[in-house]
Amino acid sequence: MSGLWPFAFVVPVILGVIIYQFDSFDPAPYPVHELTQGRPAVAPKRNGHLLHGSEKIGVGRLSGPEDIAYDPKTGVIYTGCMDGWIKRVTVNESSPADSAVEDWVNTGGRPLGLAHGLHGEVIVADADMGLLNVTLDGKVQVLTDEADGVKFKLTDAVDIAEDGVLYFTDASWKYGLNDVFWDACEGRPYGRLLSYNPHNNQTKVLLKHLFFANGVAVFPDQGSVIFCETTMRRCKRLYIKGEKKGSVDVFIENLPGMPDNIRYDGEGLFWIALSSEYTYGWELAQKYPLMRKILGMIGKYVGRPKMEKNGGVFVVDLEGNPVAHYYQHNFTLVSTGIKIGDYMYCGFVMHGFILRLNLTQNPAIACAVDEQ
Repeated sequence: MSGLWPFAFVVPVILGVIIYQFDSFDPAPYPVHELTQGRPAVAPKRNGHLLHGSEKIGVGRLSGPEDIAYDPKTGVIYTGCMDGWIKRVTVNESSPADSAVEDWVNTGGRPLGLAHGLHGEVIVADADMGLLNVTLDGKVQVLTDEADGVKFKLTDAVDIAEDGVLYFTDASWKYGLNDVFWDACEGRPYGRLLSYNPHNNQTKVLLKHLFFANGVAVFPDQGSVIFCETTMRRCKRLYIKGEKKGSVDVFIENLPGMPDNIRYDGEGLFWIALSSEYTYGWELAQKYPLMRKILGMIGKYVGRPKMEKNGGVFVVDLEGNPVAHYYQHNFTLVSTGIKIGDYMYCGFVMHGFILRLNLTQNPAIACAVDEQ
């Protein structure tokens, strides 16, 4: 048997080369001139122990609560789960673990981004079903599921302007939620930023050719919209009113991780969920299509490699300047960070709970710029 060991090595290599040569998956170069070089953005205040002092809500009753919408009138939290249910959560302040979790409405798809409407309704960006309106009595209406003749493949995030117009993202018109890894590996901009006007039922494509368009937030002055491009580690700003209407600039780039949802807290700060830290492995893969094809082949024939670590929430001010960073070593897939009162609530793509952190008792503290 000892004489056969070379074949045990050579045969898999030969098979790998054949698969690589004949597989049609063809990654594209990312725009190198747009990839920020150097050290990622650093916040002056940090809390690197997100799980310390935090409380878990809905354990065993929530499956991947990806986003959170809060009704300030009732104190109810809405969140969408992997099983299609939009849950209503009433937090038990004295015992968060015993908070009430109610099955409210099942969309029949995968609800992701949520926004509490101007009249008590809940607006849902459902990855599978499109942009939905759920009334107070639980009736589900599809508002829109295509634009310019192209169906949404991954309706992702949504926010509401004061005039009632909905701004939302279709992260990729090619890849669905289960194929997000392939979108990142292919490296082509399939994402779109859109609007839906409920007054005339018109859907508009505001921007296209975006790299995995994700979280969206209307600026407090209602003059612009901030949106995240996950694989490019940046948030950009589209002006929707005034002299700059139609123009786009960078709000913050070179984030220390991959941005998911972005939420405004009403107090001058945006909270950006980072699903994972920007790793050296992904940096190399982004620069070299060859590496992404290899990763794609591994994902297809062996299993998706785990590349995420150190997820958290990055906080910036109205100018896009870093303010604070909350994170946890080897804690990943944080999809939402939202401040409600004295607490930060975090949602997750996969984990089975909502995380709550008392920001007064567990603040981000000032750190030296070079301190990690």
